[in-house]
Amino acid sequence: MKFSEDNPADGFFIQKYDDEKIIINDRGFDCSLIICPDKVIEHWQPRSIEALTLQHFDALLALQPEVAIIGTGSRLVFPDVAVYSSLIQQGIGVEIMDTGAACRTYNILMGEGRRVVAGLIF
Repeated sequence: MKFSEDNPADGFFIQKYDDEKIIINDRGFDCSLIICPDKVIEHWQPRSIEALTLQHFDALLALQPEVAIIGTGSRLVFPDVAVYSSLIQQGIGVEIMDTGAACRTYNILMGEGRRVVAGLIF
């Protein structure tokens, strides 16, 4: 699905998502990643929602988000709350959704100027 065209100077926007790759500021990615307004971190370790552990959230927490979005792949699968409880305990909003919905939500929140971080499993 192609998203609206955004100005890359405004930060990292997701331009397109499909089952094969995510396009961010004209660059393609085909691996799990973390995106926030000022950086993209490639090769985030969980390759499936089932592989997601508490330690995977350390990289998200280091970016000091107010909202964290977790994209779970092609379908919505909720991980055990114990896995992402460290975010909740620190007052960070957490949204779990399939990766396509996570991409759209990230763009909306980023466009609103929110300090959003998305961990996208791909």
